[in-house]
Amino acid sequence: MRRVSRLLLPALLALGSGCTVGPSYERPALDVPVGYRGEATAMAGAASLGEAQWWEVFRDEELQALIRRALQANYDVRIAAARILQSRAQLTITRAAQFPTVSAGAAAGRQRQPEQDFGGMTIPPFEFNTFQLDAMLSWELDFWGKFRRGTEAARANLLGTEWAQRAVLISVISTVANAYFQLRELDLELEIARRTLASREESLKLIQIQEAGGVVSLLDVRQAEQLVFTAAETITDAERRMEQQENALSTLLARNPGPIPRGLALADQPQPPDVPAGLPSSLLERRPDIRQIEQSLIAANAQIGVAKAAYFPTISLTGSGGLQSFALASLFTGPAGFWSVAGSLVQPIFTAGRLKAGVRLTEAQAEELVHSYRQTVQQAFRDVSNALVGYRKAREFRERQALLAASTQDAARLSDIRYRGGATSYLEVLTSQTNNFSAELGLAQARLNELLAMVQLYSALGGGWQP
Repeated sequence: MRRVSRLLLPALLALGSGCTVGPSYERPALDVPVGYRGEATAMAGAASLGEAQWWEVFRDEELQALIRRALQANYDVRIAAARILQSRAQLTITRAAQFPTVSAGAAAGRQRQPEQDFGGMTIPPFEFNTFQLDAMLSWELDFWGKFRRGTEAARANLLGTEWAQRAVLISVISTVANAYFQLRELDLELEIARRTLASREESLKLIQIQEAGGVVSLLDVRQAEQLVFTAAETITDAERRMEQQENALSTLLARNPGPIPRGLALADQPQPPDVPAGLPSSLLERRPDIRQIEQSLIAANAQIGVAKAAYFPTISLTGSGGLQSFALASLFTGPAGFWSVAGSLVQPIFTAGRLKAGVRLTEAQAEELVHSYRQTVQQAFRDVSNALVGYRKAREFRERQALLAASTQDAARLSDIRYRGGATSYLEVLTSQTNNFSAELGLAQARLNELLAMVQLYSALGGGWQP
């Protein structure tokens, strides 16, 4: 038996390894551009902003603390981690089909036979014990690679789930950064509105004194009141939106609504001097959504092999052996051993087209994912190009808005001087201060849009998931 087992075991292992049917995966051909549209020529080929760590991009310490909290506590992150555990367990389940299944059992019993009469010979009733130990083995040989292809698909699904988690990390980081910058913009709006309200209330008091002395008309008072009321309602609206934004940010941190600590002011938020996008080919390796759908394509390609393996025979081996005795004392000493070995081969003959349809189904699913993969790649190139032009134009707009705010501020100062000197009516002051207030709020929004555009570019480049 030892000699037989030494010869049989290598043969069974070789038979179990067999061949693998189905196509091997090859990455689909892609039309990858040399550079991104909208990227400055001087930046072409430089290291991508997406390769930077998120704390190197967002250098506000309070923002960094919020992001760290979100990465630990956010429910989307936790859900993604749980899905990885599910995929790992599924991989283990699928891979286990390649190996033999061995089980063991033990049984003990006592039976009583009644009195029996055999042609005048009476056998009195008697009792006896039975004891048994046995082991069983079953193994479906993976000669055609059905289980190995299934394992390949499960492993690809696991990797795809891990890339999906990285996509969630990017989403959480960018969402927290956007929410924080929007909160700081509301703080700036509130600061502008309160400063403006205090100045306009002082002007209103002065005009009311002048109207009481007959120097100006009641119309000037009403126009000054309009400026005060406009600033006051802006404060109320900003306070409402600010508290709601704090609640939204608290939800991202997986905690109940409450106040959010602040760090640097909106205008003091550091931004990288240059935003190189890097080579488009590197985006294929860094963007989690691209890597995720490619793993789905790999899994679908492996499923073609699983479907094709169903055409071939199923080869199975079974075996059992053990010890059986009527007395426990003689279970291991007497001639109580028994064993059996069997093999089977089952070849599909007629399945009414089910096997062919199964192959066609998996091939069509793989073809669909090829198109989805190429579409995702092109969408990624589009995202980066849009983000590049968006960031560049947002910066240009902010610079021009700053000039407009400075101009309207000076115009409001000159209008006030002209009004106090009696050279113009208060309507000119009303118009100039209204324009200046709108320009300052517009500048705050422009600063926010520039920061949001930077976050969008960093996200489009696949940055933020690196440990």
